[in-house]
Amino acid sequence: MVDTDHAYMQMALEKARLAPSFGEVPIGAVLVMDGQVLAQAHNFRELWQDPTAHAEVVVIREAATRLGSWRLNGATLYVTLEPCAMCAGAIIQSRISRLVFGAMDPKAGACGSLFNLPEERRLNHRVQVMGGVLPRDSQELMQHFFRQLRSTETQPLGDGNGQVGAAQGKEHHWSTVNGHWQRKA
Repeated sequence: MVDTDHAYMQMALEKARLAPSFGEVPIGAVLVMDGQVLAQAHNFRELWQDPTAHAEVVVIREAATRLGSWRLNGATLYVTLEPCAMCAGAIIQSRISRLVFGAMDPKAGACGSLFNLPEERRLNHRVQVMGGVLPRDSQELMQHFFRQLRSTETQPLGDGNGQVGAAQGKEHHWSTVNGHWQRKA
């Protein structure tokens, strides 16, 4: 691990800290190539109502558009939480060279926790993976977010008055349905 890994992970954490104000789970990502930040984002699943709008996929799309190529060879992706299977697949398919993540995800992680897609020998691309960079910071963000949800069951996120994503004219409230957190419009 190098000092730049910490610096870029701090950038990803800053993006993650913005996410709850939009009703999003606090996950952030930064994509870097040759010392240049190509893209950075947090999750946008709720705001865009797009199940693929994980922070990792958002930055991969933005970087590919910026470079004019889907091949992101030589790039390093920093993300606050271990990528899921969809994101791990996107990382592999986009030919990202290196993945650095913060906290492990025992419920959906596909880079060492539940699955280890980057190590799958039958795939045609290998990604160097390093987990555990500032994991406590990532875990604390996630725990705080979900603790806030659990403490009130239907308390709105954001400003406490149901004005999450107010710039878009939307109100978001969260509640549990069959033991899973779900946003109520």
